[in-house]
Amino acid sequence: MKRIISTAKAPAALGPYSQGVEFNGLIFTAGQIPLDPATGKLVETSFGQRVYQVMHNLEAILQEAGSDFSKVIKTTIFVTDLENYAELNKIYGEFFAGDQAPARSAIQVAGLPLGTDVEIEMIAYK
Repeated sequence: MKRIISTAKAPAALGPYSQGVEFNGLIFTAGQIPLDPATGKLVETSFGQRVYQVMHNLEAILQEAGSDFSKVIKTTIFVTDLENYAELNKIYGEFFAGDQAPARSAIQVAGLPLGTDVEIEMIAYK
């Protein structure tokens, strides 16, 4: 059975989609961009701070679904400039312990919602 995941601790959807969906014990998050859930505005300080915001948004969705980063099995990362890859990896790695990192794809794209430079989506289990 499908269950919609929604939390005020992550940004509201910008369109006709859910923050996350649970199906048969798997949690699929929508792609998260660096929106501050309190203000609804993009974090614009630095690339690193934007990555942290995205990860905190994803963490809130996973927690609402009864999961966490230790149960993430796949991530997809979209960036507008792979020159930021090293910084992305450093911050991303802080959220996954040792050899427990999930499978991952990282893709450079021409553009992302609201003109940001990073978006991440995840698949996890309960």
